[in-house]
Formats: sequence, C-alpha cells, structure tokens
Amino acid sequence: MRIGIPKETYRGERRIALTPGGVDTLVKAGHTVFIQTCAGLESHFTDEEYRNVGANIVYTPEEVYQRAEMIVKVAPISEDEVGLMQDEQTLFSFLYLAVGKKNIVEKLLKKKITAIAYELIEKDDQLPILQSMSEIAGQLAVQAGERYLGSDFPNSRGILMGGIPGVAPAAVVILGAGVAGFHAARTAYSRGAHVIVLDKDIRRLRRIQTEISANITTVAANQFTIARGAKFADLLIGAVQLKGEKAPHLITEDMVKSMKKGAVIVDVSIDQGGCVETSRPTTISEPVFILHDVIHYCVPNMPALVSRTASYGLTNASIHYLLDIADNGLSNALLGNNGLAKGVCTYNGFCSNENIAEVFNIEYRRLHIFSTN
Repeated sequence: MRIGIPKETYRGERRIALTPGGVDTLVKAGHTVFIQTCAGLESHFTDEEYRNVGANIVYTPEEVYQRAEMIVKVAPISEDEVGLMQDEQTLFSFLYLAVGKKNIVEKLLKKKITAIAYELIEKDDQLPILQSMSEIAGQLAVQAGERYLGSDFPNSRGILMGGIPGVAPAAVVILGAGVAGFHAARTAYSRGAHVIVLDKDIRRLRRIQTEISANITTVAANQFTIARGAKFADLLIGAVQLKGEKAPHLITEDMVKSMKKGAVIVDVSIDQGGCVETSRPTTISEPVFILHDVIHYCVPNMPALVSRTASYGLTNASIHYLLDIADNGLSNALLGNNGLAKGVCTYNGFCSNENIAEVFNIEYRRLHIFSTN
C-alpha cells in the first residue's frame, strides 16, 4: 500500500503521525511511504532519518496526496487539506468531526473517502490511540496551570502549587476522572497540591484513591458539587470526554464568575468543544485569555508541546492498525477488527457515525463492509 504523511498545517501543530521506527515497520512489510519534506522537524526527526528507513521524501503536499492510497495525519483535516484528497482515499487521523465544519464532512462524503478517527477506535472498552494523548494532556494541564498560577501574568494569583510549611498549597479541582483526569490528579498530587476530583462514576473515583492516594478528595459530580468546586479552585481542570460527541458545558458562565480572581481554567476538553461555557480554542503561541478575571487556557492540541514524546506515543498506539490495513486491505481490516471499524466516520459516500449524522442533519447508514478475499 502507498501511505502518505503530509506536514501538519494546523497552527502550532508540531507532531508527526509516524516516527522513523513506525515508517521502518511499514517499509519492511513491503509498503511504500511518502513523507513531505521537513514534516518531522518539529518533533526532531530529520528527512535523512526517514530516508534511512526507506521513506520517499516529496516536496509538496500535493504530491503526498496524489501518490498515496492512505493519508496518515495528526490534526483534524482542514478545508484546504480535504480539497487535496483524492476520490476513495483513506484518511487516518484525529478528526473530531462532530465539532468541525459541515462542509468538510460533505466533501469527505462527496469524494467517497473512508475517514477513520483515532479518537473513536476502541479496544477492550478503551480508546487506545486517544488514551496515549490523554495521558500527556493530563500531565501538561497541571504544568500549564502551575505556570499561570505562579507567573507574572496579569491577574495571576502568585501561588506555589505545593505551598510551604504554614502556607496552604493550591487547590486543584479536576472535573472528570477518565484518562486525562487521572493523570492530571497524579501529577498535581505529586506537586503537593490539594487535589479534588469530581466524576459521576464512583468506580473511577475509587481508582483515583486506590492507585494514587487516599489523600485525594473525591466527590460525586452533580450541578451543586461542580459549582462548589469551581468556587473553591485555584486551578480548575476540565477533563470531560464523551466518545464522538461534543463535550457538555458542565462549568457555566455563572460558575466562572464565582471563581477567585486570578484562578486558572485549563479546559482539556476543548478539542471536543470544551466543558466550560466561557472557553474558546486558543493556540500554543497564544494559549490564554482572561474573562471574568479568570485565566483560561484552551489549547486543543496540547500534546504538541511535547511533540517528540507525543509522536512516539501516537506511533506506538496506531502502528498495528496501519499495518493491518496496509497488509490486508481496508475492507478485510475493518471486518476483522470491530474496534477499528468503530472509528470509521465516512465510508463509500455515506456517514457511518450516528452522532455526526445527527449533528449535521445528514443521512446515516450503518457500516456495511464486504471482504475482498
């Protein structure tokens, strides 16, 4: 199979979909890989490293899209990029179509592109590719919050995360105890913060106390406890995730208004629309804004801050799916792996994801695949 890796165009996106090791695996299996020149530089992978493992370096995005059967990306596809895609190609990337633009979905359908979303692929009731990025985002959320709590940023509270003897540590309130929330809780606790985690799932809260520390306060999430948590927080981390859906606004604007002056919100859910009503996407170069005297950090591609680590994590999580598709063909790979099939959003000109179809009021059809053997 011919696999293409274009250079990412999203602002501040520094990751690459495959490391040289991932490319080496595909090439040794007999597949051809085209990589746009300099695509890996911001993850500190050179063209020479890719050449050494058998990749073909090309010099324009048009050449990548024209020569490949499957396009492998990181950031959700843009309008310009979907315009470069060829009819009946396969797209493998983070997509977040439910919070994207309708015309992108329509173009994918018109070109009969099979669009497979990393964030929807399942294995053993988990989301293995998304999980790798959520582990990173949870840790970075605490680092970002710590920076703006203690920096000379306008209105910052000037608080040391772990406090000192006689001075209380920062109160870190985490909404959501999934993968990102778990790793945020572990990181904040290791910094010495007073950590409070809210979730509706008691099993997740029990895991926090069992696997991290019983000294972490866990609270059953409801409108009342969320409002109290927001008011108490020095740092509020929103880590709510609903598979394939837009995140609900669990933190209302009135709750934000009740927060301490100079408190920090890190909305990890912003790639799904955000779980804070006052959130709006920001960029790595301009990551924050202030509203109601509260500092908002809302970077959708936060793992790009540690692009090399993130690129390794992404490759580790995705390579066996790519190899399955390349070795066996798309249809056979989807038939043989139901978890991979759950990641398919568009197929053969129809929307195969019910949530996306409902959001954009387009026809939904269940995925029907036939073996090519």
